[in-house]
Amino acid sequence: MTTICVFGAGRMGSALARAFLAAGHVMSVWNRTPERCKPLADLGARIAPSLDDAVAASDIVVVNVLDYAAADTHLRSPAVSHALGGKLLVQLTSGSPDQARQTAAWASRHGSRYLDGAIMATPNVIGQPFATILYAGDHPTFEANKAVFDVLGGNTVHVGDDVGHASALDIALLSPLWGTLFGTLQAIAVCQAEGIALDAYARHLKPFTKIIHDATDDLIVRARDRRYRADDDTLASITAHHGAFQHLMSVCRERQLNGALPDAFDGIFRAAIAAGHLHDDFAALVPFMR
Repeated sequence: MTTICVFGAGRMGSALARAFLAAGHVMSVWNRTPERCKPLADLGARIAPSLDDAVAASDIVVVNVLDYAAADTHLRSPAVSHALGGKLLVQLTSGSPDQARQTAAWASRHGSRYLDGAIMATPNVIGQPFATILYAGDHPTFEANKAVFDVLGGNTVHVGDDVGHASALDIALLSPLWGTLFGTLQAIAVCQAEGIALDAYARHLKPFTKIIHDATDDLIVRARDRRYRADDDTLASITAHHGAFQHLMSVCRERQLNGALPDAFDGIFRAAIAAGHLHDDFAALVPFMR
């Protein structure tokens, strides 16, 4: 059985450790605050006296802490760096693509294999068949350890040899979530300002959701193919979108609503229009996001 070290005993780190323990893996756990490890010790984990001790005793080192800076503070100490030689380091802390690449280069210099991952799940579903975790890095290394990773979630996916791609996809997949949540905040503000019950808004939103999904799918395909000009398949041109968008700008002024988001979006519209794209497909905004 593979021996595992989990560095980090917050809600997510503890969920990862519990999944490994449930699968019968021998494991050590270390956290900057040792008290957080006690519930895991009750389940059979060994609380290591130091991180270098935990690393030395393990085949795979799984990291899940606040951010890369917190991880580096401990991982890059001389003792831990030395102990990592010959181990597989799996970074499941959220970060940027470049942070993943920099960590991979550092790990290689210290004789450690490296995979970077993104957990697309909440702690309560870790270990469930539908829990998704994305991994990036050397594919043979991933395949050799996939059975271990499958313990954490049934949808274990290798997304490429570039170690930055798991983090990049994490950011890309969360972007529509934030867009939807902030868009919903805007919708709530408009409804409340106009005296529309939110339950009524929710009812009207449901049949409109297909339009949203279809527009999103169309935008992705057009961006992939660089089909920015309006054509017979265009769902709505920038002319139509920008015209309707001005109504949101108006209600924000009329009702003194926070206009930060509409102003930002309008700036992108206006940049594209100034560049001659008024009558093009909405996808013509793609280059203006760079």
